[in-house]
Amino acid sequence: MRTKLMGSLLVLIFVCTLVMISSNQTYADETNLKCGFKELGFYTGFLNADLEGKGDYDVIPLMARLGFDLRPLFKTEVNAIIEFLLEPFINTVYNPDSNIETGCNFIFKLGLPVTKKLYPYFEGGVGMIYITQHTNEQSTQFNFTQHLGGGITYFFKENLTFNLGYRYRHLSNASIKHPNSGIDSDSILCGISVFY
Repeated sequence: MRTKLMGSLLVLIFVCTLVMISSNQTYADETNLKCGFKELGFYTGFLNADLEGKGDYDVIPLMARLGFDLRPLFKTEVNAIIEFLLEPFINTVYNPDSNIETGCNFIFKLGLPVTKKLYPYFEGGVGMIYITQHTNEQSTQFNFTQHLGGGITYFFKENLTFNLGYRYRHLSNASIKHPNSGIDSDSILCGISVFY
């Protein structure tokens, strides 16, 4: 059920992006757009899931965010944040046992302006993850993730932002080996980004 919902929301985000691109509005305070590296950020927060037979799975994420502006690919300047994000991470698991998660996420982000400084956003993507926690749900420690979330980006200055958001994550091994019932989690993330 959640996987179907994620797929539907990713399609909706893609359609909204196409609509924004076709609107051909000028991006606020932005001229001469160049494709490439645009954002460097650091994020943390709290992630929670339920493990069969072990109870709560509690994690403190620590991730870097490398953003690449996608607007120039469409040869238009739009009043939105349209990015491809690389998120390398190393997360501390503190419950039920001390463990780590490490890997990288590949995310598409769409932020639409409410004011010049406030951009609610939607994001979705996939990733690769290695977990040291042994679980009843997963027969492998190397897994894949799917993400869907949203939040708010607030520009303190023209190039400095605070971000606060929610993210749903589904973790599974793509049926490489069974059992593979997956681990679904909810997280709250916050962080600071610098835009170039």
